[in-house]
Amino acid sequence: MNKDFPATRAAALERLSAFVPRAGRDYAAKRNYDLPNQGHPHVSQLSPYLRHRLLTEEEVLQAVLGRFSPSGAEKFVQEVFWRTYWKGWLELRPQIWADYLRDLDGLGDVPGLAEAEAGQTDIAAFNDWAAELIETGYLHNHARMWFASIWIFTLGLPWQAGADFFLRHLLDGDPASNTLSWRWVAGLQTKGKHYIARASNISKYTEGRHDPGGRLNIQAEPLSGPPHPVWRDSPIGDEVQPGLRTGILLHEDDLSPGFLLDQIDGPVAHAALVATGGRSRRPVTPNVARFTQGALDDARARWRGRMGDAGPCSATPDIIATWAREMGLEQVVTPYAPVGPTASALGRLRTTLEADDIRLVQRIRPWDATAWPHATHGFFRFKARIPDMLETLT
Repeated sequence: MNKDFPATRAAALERLSAFVPRAGRDYAAKRNYDLPNQGHPHVSQLSPYLRHRLLTEEEVLQAVLGRFSPSGAEKFVQEVFWRTYWKGWLELRPQIWADYLRDLDGLGDVPGLAEAEAGQTDIAAFNDWAAELIETGYLHNHARMWFASIWIFTLGLPWQAGADFFLRHLLDGDPASNTLSWRWVAGLQTKGKHYIARASNISKYTEGRHDPGGRLNIQAEPLSGPPHPVWRDSPIGDEVQPGLRTGILLHEDDLSPGFLLDQIDGPVAHAALVATGGRSRRPVTPNVARFTQGALDDARARWRGRMGDAGPCSATPDIIATWAREMGLEQVVTPYAPVGPTASALGRLRTTLEADDIRLVQRIRPWDATAWPHATHGFFRFKARIPDMLETLT
């Protein structure tokens, strides 16, 4: 188990409780400081738990807004909604994820890639961030931006390879937040607007720990790419049919199934699907694999009394389909998975189950159903909706 991030809800709640007093003025003033030597004291470090929904967005915001007004914790509230915005934006444009995977497969041998991934460049700050990521599975958000900018514009490496490196190493590796953030740094997400890492900024926000001096390319132009796809309608999910023999399926994208169980009378069994390996064509790190498995185990232990008999864990779609047949299930109910490896695995599972006349029911959490339809344009238009969404959701 990762000593910095125990994969349990209890650890998440403890971290949340410790952070809440700092979610107002301290976060607003100091959130950009990258201070791993001090334990990153000015950010919540809740992202691995939110990524897998060991904690939900509503729970985090309710805790923070129980102490601060929405304006008093405005910066942190917006940060929580950024993750939701990215998920919604990609959900409305799934072709971006497919294009990323296609481009990644087509990269071939990339000179300098192995050295960058190993933190063996001539930029000490970059090397330190690579080492921290490899060791802990975490990087401060500001460090992620600097790292990505140096990767793309100074080292001249493909952004897709960098996104893949992060996705394989980050405990909070999320297809939407990760892919779209790398695209934003590159200048592809907001056309013509890229992010250039500057030595003075790095020195200031690391309190002098790093100063790459004249080693950074600060004259680079943004990358160019095709226009964004036209967005599709936000998904509405499936309906649970009462009276059917029902199983619950957990997966790593949402490990708080209470909203499902409130809609089902007596599920007979449960199982867990794992699609972590689908993050990349290359293996995820042991840190990521252990955290994901630990989070699944924790969720199953906490909810077992309401989910029926225990079935297979860490299973593939084929194993889940066999389990559903053997249990005589008529429907398998699961949280909706946004664009990414889990969604792809559920798509394969749906096809297999339908061949046996078993329904796969994907239920969308109210948080996502409320927020995603507003992710049609840039974040600032989405941000204007936050007060209404807060009133509805918390």
